[in-house]
Amino acid sequence: MGWASDAEPLLEIGADVELRVASASKLLLLAACAAAVESGDLDPGRRLDRRSVDPVADSGIWQHLDQDLLTVHDVATLVGAASDNLATNMLLHELGLDRVASTAEALGITGVHLHDRVRDERTSAHPQTLGTATARGLFDLITRVANGTLGDAPTSARVRRWLANSLDLSMVAAPLHLDPLSHGVGHEGPMVVNKTGTDAGVRADVGFVESGSGTLVYCAIANWPAELALTDAVMQDMHAIGEAVRRLL
Repeated sequence: MGWASDAEPLLEIGADVELRVASASKLLLLAACAAAVESGDLDPGRRLDRRSVDPVADSGIWQHLDQDLLTVHDVATLVGAASDNLATNMLLHELGLDRVASTAEALGITGVHLHDRVRDERTSAHPQTLGTATARGLFDLITRVANGTLGDAPTSARVRRWLANSLDLSMVAAPLHLDPLSHGVGHEGPMVVNKTGTDAGVRADVGFVESGSGTLVYCAIANWPAELALTDAVMQDMHAIGEAVRRLL
């Protein structure tokens, strides 16, 4: 946790341990997508057909809609707002994992990795998890989004716009008591831009909070054996971090 304007975080614990982060790794996909749009390699108005990828369940909205065709911008918006699995796989189908990795390298992103597409069933033939990251890697990535230095200002702004309506404020952001359905630009009070990840034995939340006091960046990741009933304890710790963010702001 730290101010976006400062070079050093206020607090860090285990910042360089690589952990499973579930859907928080989709932040890397959004960065690659934004870079492709800003370079002219990907038209944000191009319509993508969800029928070109396999159906996938769990998080997301597109699977419940009638419309098969959505623009690149709309698909990325679904990833940022609802961590949409079908939209994630659609963007990956367009970009490919290799391009995501090469874009990350070109942008100087380290410590954040997207290993695979989203799968309803993950077997020994597949990568063990969707994505991994260190807290430092995610912290640095979202700090650059906040500061407008992820590649360039337009790329940063595009990622920020896709994340600004995140529906998941259940973790670190919970103590801010914002409306999870309406907390974007134009609303009073602090503004949260974040990306979360949830899986069995995984909780992750990375983001920043803007207020009159400045921009405070945070990243919290927890991994534990899925068979242990630790979710409540983990969420309490996430909320405690959120309380600290609230006090600082």
